[in-house]
Amino acid sequence: MSADVQLNDVWIRFGDYVAAKDVNIHIKEGEFFSFLGPSGCGKTTLLRAVSGFLDPSEGEVLIGGKNMQGIGPNKRPTALIFQNLALFPLMKVWENITFSLEVAGVGAAERRKKADELLDLIALPGQGDKIPDELSGGQKQRVAIARALCAEPDVLLLDEPLSALDLKLRQHMRTELRAIQQRVGITFIYITHDQGEALTMSDNVAVMSHTLIEQVGDGNTIYDLPETSFVASFVGENNLFEGTVSAMADGYAVVDTPSGSLRARAVKRHGEVQLKVGDAAHIFIRPESLKFGGDDAFDNQVKAKVTQREFEGNFWQVFFDVEGSDRTIKLSTVNDGSEMTHQIGEQVKLGFSADTAIATPAGKLASDQ
Repeated sequence: MSADVQLNDVWIRFGDYVAAKDVNIHIKEGEFFSFLGPSGCGKTTLLRAVSGFLDPSEGEVLIGGKNMQGIGPNKRPTALIFQNLALFPLMKVWENITFSLEVAGVGAAERRKKADELLDLIALPGQGDKIPDELSGGQKQRVAIARALCAEPDVLLLDEPLSALDLKLRQHMRTELRAIQQRVGITFIYITHDQGEALTMSDNVAVMSHTLIEQVGDGNTIYDLPETSFVASFVGENNLFEGTVSAMADGYAVVDTPSGSLRARAVKRHGEVQLKVGDAAHIFIRPESLKFGGDDAFDNQVKAKVTQREFEGNFWQVFFDVEGSDRTIKLSTVNDGSEMTHQIGEQVKLGFSADTAIATPAGKLASDQ
């Protein structure tokens, strides 16, 4: 079974402190949905509201169309996996997985059969008689998932479950988690501050700043078409130019900045362009979309000086001081085996297309959090 989840006009307060503000989200049945945001933005608070460990101060939480008001965690069709996996250290793996069935009075033979089915599902066949300390971090993670699935929830809630793993194992577990979710077909709601996790695994992502949902969309939309300065500066890397809108035409904004007049796509929010002439604006351009210029092939050009070069094997990262700006600008270029000819201290022109840049109303940045 699987169920959709709706948060309608949800506010969560602790005294005078607002932890989540006017949240409206519809998570579809069978969807892998992530809440992405910096620490303290309210994403875990929302997860607790879905799981039943707290009730909204205002609004409602619906699971499968049913209002969860007054229904405790043990009565909701959800299972929750914490950062601390809390496996029972002296129980065998199969006993850990089927603990909920043991509490319900199910016999050992039936529990063992269920455990073996779930061990096959999480790609750990034959590991049932081990104890948790005999498993790797990733294997323990999968056992925790199997234990949650054993309760046959309609919705599985995961609160930063990969945060304690090393980088390579986290990257491997992203693929594993997504594969497990697709096999079981139930709704996953995932909490993370790691953009790679959210973009890699999710059908849709809600990006949160402090207490607020900034934008909801699939990974490509969140990355390529951020709707606010916060989303543009939080998801991935972006170069920022600040200025004032001097012209608007055909969905593009011309922004006068200390580095020159720059043209970019004007972002839409709820289907409407947010900028008008005279507005303070931010222009964002991704490092991979910035190019070495020197001719009129680009819509936008700025003068810059190379200050640093970093070789990463498959990429060169090049950093610049740009005329009129006190912000360091970054360019990422693929290492194609040719020599990097631009030297530290060299004066260059950088160019970019208006189609690869976005203009947003000036607003809070991720660095302001």
